[in-house]
Amino acid sequence: MEIKIRKEKETDFSKVYELNILAFEEKEEAVLVDHLRKNDEFNPQLSLVATLNDEIIGHILFTKIKIIDDNRNESESLALAPMAVSPKYQKKGIGGKLINAGLKKAKELKFKSVIVLGHEHYYPKFGFVPTTRWNIKCPFEVPDNVFMGLELVENGLKNVTGVVQYMKEFDGV
Repeated sequence: MEIKIRKEKETDFSKVYELNILAFEEKEEAVLVDHLRKNDEFNPQLSLVATLNDEIIGHILFTKIKIIDDNRNESESLALAPMAVSPKYQKKGIGGKLINAGLKKAKELKFKSVIVLGHEHYYPKFGFVPTTRWNIKCPFEVPDNVFMGLELVENGLKNVTGVVQYMKEFDGV
């Protein structure tokens, strides 16, 4: 199985939409991705697809976020969300390939950190740890162990504290 990871193209949009519906069994994530692409802060280099024989079987998106401290100081970071893999290809390492490729691209683009709200046993494999380490909080109530961060560079979150502010498109999710 030769999986290729590449930047998403405009011609992929409808297939990525369908993939998100398949993976999440509802339209919410698919609609979110479409809306995020229209945001001025959207970076197409951080929207990647996994393909097998030219069929899109996975997608990952990283979007800019702000971490705002008590004094209204802002630090920029990225959110890993959403990630989708076709149900028939799940548990085959495709999500991991997407994550690794996305983290590499984020680092190349000089981002210092990534935040994820995700499975407590999956994301630590990639180096994610609870954001309580830096006193970074989710804007809504979630268990500490599922809200995680990763420094892409040494001390990428040093002296960064506060509440994550996602792009406005996430408000409807």
